[in-house]
Amino acid sequence: MSTQENVQIVKNFLAALGRRDKQGLLALSAEDIEWIIPGENWPLAGTHRGHAGLADVLQKANETVETSYPEPPEFIAQGDRVVVVGFATGRIKATNKTFEDHWVFAITVRNGKLTNIREYIDTQALARASEMDASPGPSTSKPIPHETIRKVS
Repeated sequence: MSTQENVQIVKNFLAALGRRDKQGLLALSAEDIEWIIPGENWPLAGTHRGHAGLADVLQKANETVETSYPEPPEFIAQGDRVVVVGFATGRIKATNKTFEDHWVFAITVRNGKLTNIREYIDTQALARASEMDASPGPSTSKPIPHETIRKVS
């Protein structure tokens, strides 16, 4: 396939991802697809293999995060490799905290199917947004000045 055809396949994949179209994503993915998402203690982190792994990570994503892409991504391609550079904003459902994420996907396309996706994401932004607060909110109390403390007897 040509480089332009590979870019179009990746664009179709990202459009299906945006629509949360599981069947469309599976149709564009090789049976042995591998999707690597960096991070630790993050439900989406890990290496997801095959259609079952793809379906699993999509289900976890639906349960975990709401994401929007306010700017169209940039596509850089050579041969069977397509690099996508983008920006996302989102909200972690469990914490209701928002995040901004500058990301890069390095994608391999062979015979018209995605075979490998490696994400490069702002894991720190996602980790911060995923942290549960120890208290309901920031403390607004201030220390009492020493002069105002009176001895009570």
